Amino acid sequence: MAAPSSVRFEGRVLDRLNAFVASHPGMSLSGASNRLVDEALRMQEHPFIVFRDGPAGRRARIMGGPDVWEVIAAILSARKAEPELDGDGIVALVADTAGVVPQQVRAALAYWADYPAEVDEFLRRARTEADQAIIRWEREHDLLGR
Repeated sequence: MAAPSSVRFEGRVLDRLNAFVASHPGMSLSGASNRLVDEALRMQEHPFIVFRDGPAGRRARIMGGPDVWEVIAAILSARKAEPELDGDGIVALVADTAGVVPQQVRAALAYWADYPAEVDEFLRRARTEADQAIIRWEREHDLLGR
């Protein structure tokens, strides 16, 4: 729940914040301030994490790498495919197959541990979109007689 708070910004910061709000239709000064402060605090807590906009919305990303949800999906897949591997083995496998270093995999894992609902929602949406794409493909091929 939001709690009112009075914050004073330096003139240049307020100008930049107002420009940010103006370039994001529908966003209020309060909403922009809340989002930017929240993301800054999350990046402070998780130094390898940055935030980016995209078709699926704003999401956490590993600096210089994939989205956090993609790394978590790879960890889940690796765990299922290689149940005999220990945690370090899973991290190494995901790092190797995703083209990132183990520290980036661990950064995604740490972010997910702190914000599981956010990351799990991206995973759920990705699975739903993949399922819908398969259904579309099957319908097209059924109609064309494969």
